[in-house]
Amino acid sequence: MGLIEAMHLGFMQRALAAGLLVAVMSGLLGVFVVQRRLSFLGAGLAHAAFGGMGLGAFVIVATGLLGSGIGLLRHPLWIAVPFSLLAALAIAWVRANTRLSSDTAIGVFFAVSVALGVLFFSIIPPDVNLGLSLMDLLFGSILGVTGSDLVVIAVVAVVAVAFLTATWGRLSYATFDDELARADGVATRRLEYLLFACAALVIAVSSVVVGIILMAAYLVIPAASARLLARTLTQMSVLSVVLAVVSTVAGLALSYLVDVPSGSTIVLTQAALFLVAALLARR
Repeated sequence: MGLIEAMHLGFMQRALAAGLLVAVMSGLLGVFVVQRRLSFLGAGLAHAAFGGMGLGAFVIVATGLLGSGIGLLRHPLWIAVPFSLLAALAIAWVRANTRLSSDTAIGVFFAVSVALGVLFFSIIPPDVNLGLSLMDLLFGSILGVTGSDLVVIAVVAVVAVAFLTATWGRLSYATFDDELARADGVATRRLEYLLFACAALVIAVSSVVVGIILMAAYLVIPAASARLLARTLTQMSVLSVVLAVVSTVAGLALSYLVDVPSGSTIVLTQAALFLVAALLARR
C-alpha cells in the first residue's frame, strides 16, 4: 500500500494528528527550554513521567481499576500527569531555594523517578495485561495512538499553546534579563513555576506518542536548530514550530515507507535538519 492510500487509514490519521499537536507544543516550549539552558529538563521530566506511569500502573492493578468501564481510568497517564507536575514544581523549588544548579536538581529527580518506575513495574504480576507495552512507553508508539489518547493530547495542546501565547512577552523578557523583568514588575518566579508545570504536562502526555527516551530530543532539537538560524526570539519560535512540524510529517512518512520505528525516525529527521541548520549557520 502506498503512502497516499495509507493516509486514508484511521491509525495513520490519528498518528499524524497527534504528531502535529506534539510538534507545535514542543516547538513553542522548546524555545524557552533552550534559551534558559534547561535542555536537561526534558529528560528529567520525561523520566518523571516514567515513574508516574509505573505508579499509575500499580495503582490501577491494585485497586481493580483495570476492569473499569471508563477507559481513562485504565490508563496510567491520569496518575503520571500529576506526578510529573509535582516533580516539575519540586525541581523549580529546589532550583530557586538552594545553591544547587538546575542540572543537579533535575538529576536527583531523574534518578528517583526512574527507580520508582522500575520498582512499581517490577511488582506488577507478569500475567497482567496493562494494555501498553513497556517498550512502547520508553520508545514511543505513535502509530498506536487511540482516539482517547488524541483527545487528551488535543486538550493539553490547547492549554499549553494558550499559556505560552498569553505569557510569551513576559517569558521572553524574564528569559533574557530576569532581574530587569522583576524590577519592572514581572512575577518572574511565578512564571518559572508555571513554565515548569507546562513543561511537565506537555512532556508527560507527549511521552505516550514519541516515548520517554525520545521526548527530550523532541523538545530540544527543533528549538536548537531554530536558534542557529534565527536572529530574534520571534523568528526562533516560528522556526522551531515549523521544523518540528516538518520533521514530524517527514519522519512519519519515512518510517512507513522504510518500515522502521516512527518515534526514532522523527527524531533522526530532526537531527538531520539540525545538521543542515548548523552548516547554514557557519556560512
